[in-house]
Amino acid sequence: MNKEILAQKEAKVNALAEKMEAASSIVLVEYRGLNVAEATELRRNLRAEDVDFEVCKNAVSRRAAEKLGYDDFSKTLVGPNALAFGKDPVAPARVLAKFAKDHENLVLKTGIVDGKMVDEDVIKQLSSLPNKEGMLARFASTLNAPVIKFAMTVKALAEAKENGTVKEAAAEEASATPAEEAPAEAAAE
Repeated sequence: MNKEILAQKEAKVNALAEKMEAASSIVLVEYRGLNVAEATELRRNLRAEDVDFEVCKNAVSRRAAEKLGYDDFSKTLVGPNALAFGKDPVAPARVLAKFAKDHENLVLKTGIVDGKMVDEDVIKQLSSLPNKEGMLARFASTLNAPVIKFAMTVKALAEAKENGTVKEAAAEEASATPAEEAPAEAAAE
C-alpha cells in the first residue's frame, strides 16, 4: 500500500515537472484571501490568454522544481500557492499582474521565464510588454517604416513633378545658385 502511494506521488511530481519544462513561462502566486468569484474571474482571464492555472501542493511543486534544478524556486513555496503556465513568455505575468493591481490578495512571488528564475520586479516589468503577436507587429512596423517613408517621398516627388512644382523649384534654385556663388568666389580671390 505504501509503495502505491509513493508511486502516485512520484507520478504527480513527474507530471508537474514535465509541465514546468514544457512551459515558456511559469509564475508562482499566493492566492490566500481570494473568494470564489475572484478566483473564477482570474481563471477566466488566464484561460483567455491560453494560460494554465493550477493549484498544487507545495511538496509536489518543490520536488518538481528541484528535479529541474530550480532550487531557488522551491524556497518560495510557502503558503497557499498556485502556478500559472504559459506558452507565451509574458502572458502569465501580464494577466496576473493586471489582476493583482485590483486584488491585493493575489501576491506575485517568483517565476521562471525561458528557463531563468525571475523575481516579482521582473514579472511586473514583463507584464508591461505586449504578447508575442504584438511584439512581432511592432517589429514589422519598425522594419516597414523606412520603406513606407521612402515610398511616400517618391510619391510626393512624382505628384510635384506632375504639377510642375518640381520644375519651378529647380529653376528657382538654379537661378539663385550662380548669384549667390559669385560673391563667395570674389571674396575668395
